[in-house]
Parts: sequence; C-alpha cells; structure tokens
Amino acid sequence: MGALLLHSVTRLLTTTWRVRWHDPHHLFRDGKAPPMILCLWHNRLALSLKISSFLRARTSAQGVAAMISASKDGGLLAETLSYCGITGIRGSTSRRGRQALLELARMAERGYTLAITPDGPRGPTYQVQEGIIALAQITGLSILPIHINIGTKSAMPNWDKFQIPWPFSRVDIHFASLVSLPREATADERERCRAELQSCLQKFAD
Repeated sequence: MGALLLHSVTRLLTTTWRVRWHDPHHLFRDGKAPPMILCLWHNRLALSLKISSFLRARTSAQGVAAMISASKDGGLLAETLSYCGITGIRGSTSRRGRQALLELARMAERGYTLAITPDGPRGPTYQVQEGIIALAQITGLSILPIHINIGTKSAMPNWDKFQIPWPFSRVDIHFASLVSLPREATADERERCRAELQSCLQKFAD
C-alpha cells in the first residue's frame, strides 16, 4: 500500500515538472539504443520514473533492472519502482553485493539495461565505488553517466540529502558520453574508468 501511494504521488509530481532532455551525443536519436548501464547519483533517484519512461521507447532493451539496497527502505523503493516497470535486484556493497552483481549480469544476458547508483546505498555521497566498475567489466556493457540538475527542490535530512523537485520545477537531464571498459581490463584500467566516471558525474554533485 505504501509503495503504491508513493508511486502515485511521484507520478503526479512528474507531470508538473518542466523537464528538458539533453542528448548531445545523439544516443537516443533513432530510438534503438542498445542495453547499457545507467548511472546517476543516489540522491537523484526521484527522477527514475521520468527517465525510465523516456528510455522505454528509445532503446532496444527488454527492460530495466536496477540494483537496490537489501535494507527495509530498499524494499519500499523496489516495490515502488516495480510499478514503473523496473525490476529491482536487491544488494549493496555491505549486503548481498556479489550475488546482486551476478543477478544483474544474468539480466544483461537477457537484454536488459541495468541501473545503479555508484555512491549508494550509504555513501560516501558523490563517490564512485567499485560496484559499477565490476558490473561493466562482467557484462561488457557501456556506462551512461546521467547528470540531473534540479531547479527548485527540497533536500531530505538523510545521508545524501535526497533531492525532491518541487511541483513545476525545472529539471535538466543530461546524457553524457558512454564510458566503456573491456572485460579483460587490468586494475589500472579499472581505476582509470572509475576516475573518468567520477570526474564526469562530479560536474553535477550539488
């Protein structure tokens, strides 16, 4: 019941937001973008419904599968996202992380786009951790960093100051260039990929 209510409220809010999409690399121009790994900061998750709706008709993926914390709060989020057509895979760096990565890899084999917050579920805020790098190497999928700039917003009193756009707020969603990592990448190459991703996402860390 709580998840359905949260989804309904969020869906109502999204209809009021003035969203502008920025795709300078034309990733979604022909509507047939391949599966990839979506990457956005944890405190921008309020935009996941809007992003999943945008991508649904513009990729060749079978759906979206997202890594979600194995905590109680993560359970509510997973159920809420299920109403958006997003499959939740439960796990984090501290609980069930390895199993979650394997489950996400299996979803990639089935043609799904994957989604992960590189600084979730407990931070440090705006710090890219190793999970997303391992996922890219295991699956061979490219990472798509997503920048989200919210005009008028509220910040929750939690570890990452979770951002909720106000009704009728302007929201700019930027798709950066894809970041790729070969399956046979060395430790140095993995670190370079992590640093590149950190630098790219840091532009919108506020």
